Amino acid sequence: MTPPIGAPGDGITRREFVAATGTVGASAAAGCTTTTEPTVEERGATRTTATGTATSLPTTGPPEVVDLNEQGNSVTLRTVKAAHAAHPGDTMGGPVELPVVWAWQADDGTPSVPGPVLRVSEGTSFEVTLDNTGMSMPHTFHVHGIQKTWKNDGVPTTTGITVEGGEKHTYEFTANTPGTHIYHCHYQTPRHMEMGMYGTLRVDPEGYEPADKEYFMTVKDWDSRLSRQFAGEDVSFDLTNRRPDVFTVNGKCAPRTLHPEDGSPIIVKQGDTVRVHWTNAGFMSHPLHTHNHRFRVVERDGSPVPEAAQYARDTQSIGPAERYTVEFEADADPGIYLMHCHKVDHVRNGGSYPGGMLTGIVYESAMKTDLFANLMKYAGYEV
Repeated sequence: MTPPIGAPGDGITRREFVAATGTVGASAAAGCTTTTEPTVEERGATRTTATGTATSLPTTGPPEVVDLNEQGNSVTLRTVKAAHAAHPGDTMGGPVELPVVWAWQADDGTPSVPGPVLRVSEGTSFEVTLDNTGMSMPHTFHVHGIQKTWKNDGVPTTTGITVEGGEKHTYEFTANTPGTHIYHCHYQTPRHMEMGMYGTLRVDPEGYEPADKEYFMTVKDWDSRLSRQFAGEDVSFDLTNRRPDVFTVNGKCAPRTLHPEDGSPIIVKQGDTVRVHWTNAGFMSHPLHTHNHRFRVVERDGSPVPEAAQYARDTQSIGPAERYTVEFEADADPGIYLMHCHKVDHVRNGGSYPGGMLTGIVYESAMKTDLFANLMKYAGYEV
């Protein structure tokens, strides 16, 4: 199935995107992408990264949404060493690349950072098989929010279970806490999360009513020295002197975040009710701000917020491992509006502003404008 356009969730189809942008011809229908990433056939072959480093690693793709209820309530998450282009272009301070990451791959999908969004209905018993046969270092799978048996907590020192290199292990859970939750490797946690081993579990409550548009967004701050150290560069990572220099939304830095296939634009129609699940997988807090749209927080860390406690706002600070689900109406003058961290030094690529932890709310009716076409060129996508 062709993945939707936009952030993981309920984006529009490629055909709808082509119609909205007014592109024509075979190349437009095919996506007309300009990217340094290899094709599926080229994955695994030696290539040169955006920053000029030779690598034989596969390349990450955007995170996919895996509906566990549709595939027998189980998933295999493979651990994969990969190269991750946070912004492969040379616009706005690029390229920005993490030359080595440790990614999750769902079944036969593409490895991604963040890992795939695992979606399941409340009350479902499900299994996650951690397949670590392709890596030499240990890993585990730990998920926040849901209650589980002791042995399935995913912490090696307290459960006695470590999935060594070359091994597999199946974790068993029940989706007993509805809401949006984070999962991550809990072996040498600061290092393994810094290398990309995190993702989102979504438990839809009984009787769940989706919004018109629903998207998942995970923000992350990175100290790229660790990735570059694993790639063989002459740098030293020091956890006690961490210096974040890469800031991402769903693994991408602006302007790549606006790329309709590789990035995470929030694509809406006038009048849509929009629901966004925000997760912070970083080590810092991030005040996320929406331009020209006021939202309400409807869930926090898997708990619904009573309607009487909800109020309109345009900025919400999200601490490490916190999850917020927000809703807003697409009732603004149709156009293109930013969504970004308001620690504005996080909206950069190196010393170049803007970039980093920034994406956009894009109205379909604005996609035929010259402004949108110019933004797509910055993002590496021609319309």
